[in-house]
Amino acid sequence: MAKAKPNLLLCFDAFGTLFKPKHTVALQYAEVARQCGFTGFTDGELQSTLKTAIKDESKKNPNYGKATGLGATKWWTNVIHNTFTPLSKDGQALPTDLAPKLLHRFASKEGYDVEPGLVSTLMALKQPSDERRFDKIVVGVVTNSDDRVPSILSSFGLNVSPMRYGTQLDDDARTAISRTDYDIDFHCMSYDVGVEKPDRRIFESAEHMLAQVVAAREGKDLAKAEADIKGAWQKVYVGDEHAKDVVGAMSAGWDPVLLDADGDSDAATRLTESHGQTLADSFKERSVLTVASIRELVLWLTGKM
Repeated sequence: MAKAKPNLLLCFDAFGTLFKPKHTVALQYAEVARQCGFTGFTDGELQSTLKTAIKDESKKNPNYGKATGLGATKWWTNVIHNTFTPLSKDGQALPTDLAPKLLHRFASKEGYDVEPGLVSTLMALKQPSDERRFDKIVVGVVTNSDDRVPSILSSFGLNVSPMRYGTQLDDDARTAISRTDYDIDFHCMSYDVGVEKPDRRIFESAEHMLAQVVAAREGKDLAKAEADIKGAWQKVYVGDEHAKDVVGAMSAGWDPVLLDADGDSDAATRLTESHGQTLADSFKERSVLTVASIRELVLWLTGKM
């Protein structure tokens, strides 16, 4: 009898891992402003005022405005206004379409790039096959971010679950998250949780969300689902920053995979060097594994590498 395959909770960082800005935020702010007819400033001046605006707004309204009830949209609108107002010459008014255009750009693929083939790669992750190294796979996003991440990923064509940390499991929500055709099953954002990586509590929040998914899909109550997932799921986190992603995952008892496209890290071993080993055995020998791309990771997980 074939040995039963383990289950996998696979979570990704968002910014810098699943996607990254096409150009620096400051350069994109400058580009949009000039398209809207607001000129007479240098890129260096804008870089300085943007940095100050974000710092000041973070002090007044922490966690992208969630802490004070302002909300992320108004928070970023304030940042935009306070970035460009000091650059206004002779009382020039800010263009009325400036803030809406910037808000749209950074809530969609207009402002970001992904690695080639990322969308099709993630879509292939859950496709059943004899070669796949895991039985059940739940995919989440755990990130230090405001609430724009789901819309950004959706804009690239991914099928994104509406489930975010804090979702109340009423009948409609249970029906929505019980579907198994999502490419991303849940989002666990610092905006909703109230703490940031490397704080282990954001990873524990993701574990709670896994239990919610299992409960909805298997018709269990939440307490039973939480008990059943203990020890039955391998938890892997993929990110591009050692201090936040690797350290945070390890402190929470997860297995970290460092996205290292340039091969700069000499403190970890490439996942592809784990010939013939299970993922669990690979982590027993090495505390951190690296991959050159998300595609490389998924090919290995699906038994195609």
